Amino acid sequence: MWTGSGPREVRQEQKFGEPFLSPPVVTVSISMWDIANQTNSRVDITAENTTATGFEIVFRTWADTRIARIRADWLAIGTIRDEEDWDVDVP
Repeated sequence: MWTGSGPREVRQEQKFGEPFLSPPVVTVSISMWDIANQTNSRVDITAENTTATGFEIVFRTWADTRIARIRADWLAIGTIRDEEDWDVDVP
């Protein structure tokens, strides 16, 4: 994203170490950026296509912003299976 202009997007697939019981809530944040200072810093980062097994980190920039590199951190909060969970069949 160092060259070019206009809308630009990068997607990075992330898989959870173990699946959740249903899609969790995922928060994504920027933990490091290296952006040119000659223009405005226009950035958007989000989680999309979240399932119980993973999601996509989506990073976008636009106009004349130049990105050399960026690092993202994420946190997923949801329900996971516990070894003490058990099912009861009710007739």
